[in-house]
Amino acid sequence: MTDDQKNNDEIVAMLKSLRQDIQGLQSRVASLEKAMESVENSKPPIDEQRLMIISSAIAAYLGVKPQIRQIRLISSKTWAHQGRATIHASHALAR
Repeated sequence: MTDDQKNNDEIVAMLKSLRQDIQGLQSRVASLEKAMESVENSKPPIDEQRLMIISSAIAAYLGVKPQIRQIRLISSKTWAHQGRATIHASHALAR
């Protein structure tokens, strides 16, 4: 076998391997997209009682009745971390 033939065989083998890898990735992406659709569709809407509780809390804090336009449920806990950091930073440490 010549060097050109060996190189061609190696290239063909690499291409086959890459195609298999791509097919595997495509199937993984498809399954993840399907899982995301089911998660997005399973989010419960905010019921009227929770909306009233949120509205009352905002009204008590602001002192006026707010006009709520949109409420979004956030799964991230970033706001909680920020709140704790603010509270921790506000306390004077004993030396």
